[in-house]
Amino acid sequence: MLKRMTTALLALFTAAAFAAVDVNDASVADLDSIKGIGPGTSAKIVEQRKAAKFKDWDDLIQRVSGIGGKRAAKLSAEGLVVNGAAYGTSAAPAEKKAAAKPTTAAVKQ
Repeated sequence: MLKRMTTALLALFTAAAFAAVDVNDASVADLDSIKGIGPGTSAKIVEQRKAAKFKDWDDLIQRVSGIGGKRAAKLSAEGLVVNGAAYGTSAAPAEKKAAAKPTTAAVKQ
């Protein structure tokens, strides 16, 4: 009986440890609990969040200096989500590449 209770308690703590932290709802302490986010970054996130909640990961990356694609992927792996979505799971628009000039082929008539 004691083993089962201990196992259940450990399972509960394990599940809580891997709980996602949503950037739009998290407190400063919650943000600091994510490996890779320190007091400076959490302050930047909270400051930007005051203006408006983050729409998606691209919005977070654009508005918070110091967070790029690689860091976003690491933070997501540590449990950070934006509106419930992990990095790379939302439909992120691809970077626009310079369009090549169209070539005109001579049409023989």
